[in-house]
Amino acid sequence: MTGGESLLRTLVAGGIDTCFMNPGTSEMHFVAALERVPGLRGVLCLYEGVCSGAADGYARASGRPAATLLHLGPGLANGLSNFHNARKARSPVVSIVGEHATAHLKVEAPLTSDIQAFARTVSRHVRTVTSADDVGPAAAETIAAAWGPPGEVAMLIVPANFSWSDTLVPGAPAPRQFPRLPARDALEGAARLLRVPGTAILLGGQSVNARGLDAAGRISAATGTRIFIARNVAKIAAGRACFTAPQVPYFPEAAIPFLAEIKNLILVESERPVSFFAYPGTPSYMTADDTSHFTLAARGEDGVTALEILAYGLPGATLPQVQIPQAPLGDVALTLDHIGLTLAALLPENALISDEMVSSAGKVLAHLRTAAFHEFMPVAGGSIGQGLPLATGAAIACPDRKVIALEGDGSGMYTLQSLWTMAREKLDIITVIFANRRYRILDIEMQRTGARGFGPQAENMLDIGNPDLDWAGISQGLGVPATRATTARQFTEQFQDAMKRAGPHLIEALLV
Repeated sequence: MTGGESLLRTLVAGGIDTCFMNPGTSEMHFVAALERVPGLRGVLCLYEGVCSGAADGYARASGRPAATLLHLGPGLANGLSNFHNARKARSPVVSIVGEHATAHLKVEAPLTSDIQAFARTVSRHVRTVTSADDVGPAAAETIAAAWGPPGEVAMLIVPANFSWSDTLVPGAPAPRQFPRLPARDALEGAARLLRVPGTAILLGGQSVNARGLDAAGRISAATGTRIFIARNVAKIAAGRACFTAPQVPYFPEAAIPFLAEIKNLILVESERPVSFFAYPGTPSYMTADDTSHFTLAARGEDGVTALEILAYGLPGATLPQVQIPQAPLGDVALTLDHIGLTLAALLPENALISDEMVSSAGKVLAHLRTAAFHEFMPVAGGSIGQGLPLATGAAIACPDRKVIALEGDGSGMYTLQSLWTMAREKLDIITVIFANRRYRILDIEMQRTGARGFGPQAENMLDIGNPDLDWAGISQGLGVPATRATTARQFTEQFQDAMKRAGPHLIEALLV
């Protein structure tokens, strides 16, 4: 058995059945072992940022880790952006990175780099294999670290000579650790605060799943406590059958007054909310200085069960009666409201949404509150290029669920190679491209930052309509059937038709 085969067998023994890969010379012995070790599905991606984003999507959708296989330091560097999002989402990912054979490291070959330095930017667990016999045990440690709790991106660096050398030492994955229940003092302290006017709850982590939201809704109905959702969460249960809680607003001008009246903020798998960016004259923390912050459940603790304990014996929250929307069919120019109404009317039960709409999200998500039950996955770390890879990994993890990727035209260009993998793997994904021909979010940020001198040269840096991106053509060139919608009727009919078919499809929605 080679070290590469030992690594693969350890992954399978540790419950990992999928590896998103873009391998090179140093990883060929791992690739060859795919023929000898059943149980691991290799998924080829044409860019490492697709690998890291797809592993994140797989973990968010399934709750289980996937692996990635990347080539040396430059390959890892290409994947860092979406590993950053996975880190912020607390997604369990096992990232395997090849390294030069140890003797070759002395010669400073063209691809030699400090892989550990790259890895530490997104991972607290970075392990370099020291021998062929160390491959299995090191892989087992990395799997355990990825599981957490909380989950994390765990890195394993494997020099090529330890991958091709023989070994008799298999890896034995450690038993999985599960989130612990918060201490009794935390539960009792939160229960006391619920009786104090001006108390609110901020939900993060796993506490925004259907169980957590149901418990939070019952607490709110019984006590009047306001419930909020943090921005950097991995996956949120939503739809007309769910208790709906607002996310903390993105911009501080909205977030600060939104949170101003809170005297006590109970944190559930979350931290004190902060602004995404610094702005002139604006504080970094979004809650007032005199707000008390009380941790009911820290990251890595079981916030869902903690909420259920607090809600024990309380009646279910009364959900507002909502009218199921009708999809618009007018021959009028397509708007965000039309897209939101169509999605709300036609979204199937238990769909998964990968959300990278950026500036378009507010209007569309407001309509989705009336849709069938679904879960949506926002950009947890703010790093652009997540949406299409995330949908790819989610569809592989959950082939029985319809996956919808809601993607901005600018952000979609970061990892458009995802479409090729969707076609190759015949993934059941509908991608909607919000084509406004602008980096629209930067229009807003340019004004908000107080930057002066906004003229023709600055304008040119935000305009992606010269030349126009042909998303329908790009998609078809990568193997995914595509259509283009310019009216409400066209979009509704195209989305409805795509819903009836299995496999990938892209709709380029040209917005006014």
